[in-house]
Amino acid sequence: MSHDAEMVHNSIRVKYSKAGRVAYVTLNRPEVLNAMDLLMHEELAAVWDDFEHDDALWVAVLSGAGDRAFSVGQDLKELARRVGDGTAGTATFGSRGKPGWPRLTERFDLTKPVVAKVQGYAMGGGFELALACDVIVASENATFALPEAKLGLIAGAGGVFRLTRQLPFKTALGHLITGRSLSARRAFELGLVNEVVAPADLDACVDGWVTDILRCAPLSVRAIKESATKAVTMPLEDAFAAHYPWEDRRMHSQDATEGPVAFTEKREPRWQGR
Repeated sequence: MSHDAEMVHNSIRVKYSKAGRVAYVTLNRPEVLNAMDLLMHEELAAVWDDFEHDDALWVAVLSGAGDRAFSVGQDLKELARRVGDGTAGTATFGSRGKPGWPRLTERFDLTKPVVAKVQGYAMGGGFELALACDVIVASENATFALPEAKLGLIAGAGGVFRLTRQLPFKTALGHLITGRSLSARRAFELGLVNEVVAPADLDACVDGWVTDILRCAPLSVRAIKESATKAVTMPLEDAFAAHYPWEDRRMHSQDATEGPVAFTEKREPRWQGR
């Protein structure tokens, strides 16, 4: 996947570049399977802030450097050091008050779509990052797991909540209380992953998803994500009656008229995003 990189800030743990309407975010610690330490979380917060506020960006692709892992989650060596020196504190659900808050797993108002490109291991917090994305495209060699129970921990970055929403409940609970892994193919069969391809085809497949997203009106995409996410736990009657700010924007936008006009004129629409 080639593109001209426009670096947003000098980063150590995260690569961040832009190509047209697309932001590319890469967890960049391949030597430790892209384990996430506190510095990485700080850098990621700056990246997601920029992505959210840059109106020129319509979609993001999140991946891990190298071909061995998307991310194996929390840097347990760093955690062990912090436990040893008494700075670890206690951990439970969410990251409020910690470096990088709000992390992607808690950016509930982010309506721009994020595509996860997963190869190799997506474990613990890495799997939780993928679960927080809107589309997951996986290599055949991808493996997903939430092994926190084996370590006396809990999948507190949304794994407990998202996995039980995105899989059948007993299937999800079984994986949570055993730490058992899911192959890419099994994740696809269960509807957790959107597409599984050979490693050599992963970049092209992700590009295809991104291209298809960009063909759609950006305000429609954001209104759809916002309304679907908010309404998923509502009774149907309440979902119809709820207020969705991005749907207000779409409904009154230039793009809402551009789409039908372009169709009748037999041309590609020229989306303005406003």
